[in-house]
Amino acid sequence: MPHLFEPLTIRNVTLPNRIVMSPMCMYACETEDGKVNDWHLVHYASRAVGQVGLIMVEATAVQPNGRISSRDLGIWSDEHIEGLRRLVDIVHTHGMKIGIQIAHAGRKAEVPDAVAPSAIAFNSDYQVPKEMSQEEIRKAIKSFSDAAQRADQAGFDVVEIHAAHGYLINEFLSPLTNERRDQYGGNSDNRYRFLAEIIDSVRHVWDKPLFVRISANEYAENGNSIETYTDYARRMKSQGVDVVDCSSGGTVPYPVKAYPGYQVNYASMIRQSTGILTGAVGLITEPTHAEDIVRNHRADLVFIGRELLRDPYWPRRAAEVLNAKLEAPQPYKRGW
Repeated sequence: MPHLFEPLTIRNVTLPNRIVMSPMCMYACETEDGKVNDWHLVHYASRAVGQVGLIMVEATAVQPNGRISSRDLGIWSDEHIEGLRRLVDIVHTHGMKIGIQIAHAGRKAEVPDAVAPSAIAFNSDYQVPKEMSQEEIRKAIKSFSDAAQRADQAGFDVVEIHAAHGYLINEFLSPLTNERRDQYGGNSDNRYRFLAEIIDSVRHVWDKPLFVRISANEYAENGNSIETYTDYARRMKSQGVDVVDCSSGGTVPYPVKAYPGYQVNYASMIRQSTGILTGAVGLITEPTHAEDIVRNHRADLVFIGRELLRDPYWPRRAAEVLNAKLEAPQPYKRGW
């Protein structure tokens, strides 16, 4: 069997294969209530029919002012649980696993009252955020653990903490965006503190697989590099994080030269240096490329983004290319 189609057990959850749908914002909520609607049900369920082993729901806001846009999904209220549970149930019906990325946009929020570790705007098109007080920091940390509890009530298999792409947690981690002089800034230990306290608070209420998405390279002078994140990955592992999902960029408005697999080395380096499971992401479109990543132990999971927008049944194409047997859903057997 190709390595891409081997199951992987993480804690108490077994993924049927190593293919993950990368979390991608849909900006599809019909109002500003952040609730699941028919679009989300069709969008995610179709990838479950397509045999994507783990479907990661888009960045879902833990606070109303933590939305990237006013049309983002939310998990800041118990009122969100019913719709999320329905989404989970549909994916489970097709035998696949489902996770949710819990997030706070920080200074990159396009809704009112943006907050950040320091009052520095992303660029001239964004609002200047309010520097968070320590009380606001404590509330934000609790909002992540509350979100994890709601994810558990909705039945999700995986929670991923979004600590990448220049959003709130990434802003605390980066010396480019964090100019604080209290215990949450000033050196790498203090800059890590916000994420560390979020991980601990989430682990207190969540005993299933826990992922963290990082920006392993900020592509800017004096920004965090892979060496910094290798150290942080060791700390995450000691705190009970199971998988580091290795992305990059987004912290500051700096162009990134992207090409197929341009972030895979980050996943490989962190995996080899720390022993933690990693996920590789970044313009991975070809089945042979995905298979090579897993077969050569460069990463344990392959996150597919845009290619799964183009083709919800990409795992079927991958199975054909790799000569793997992939069981078709009963209604599709005549055409699979």
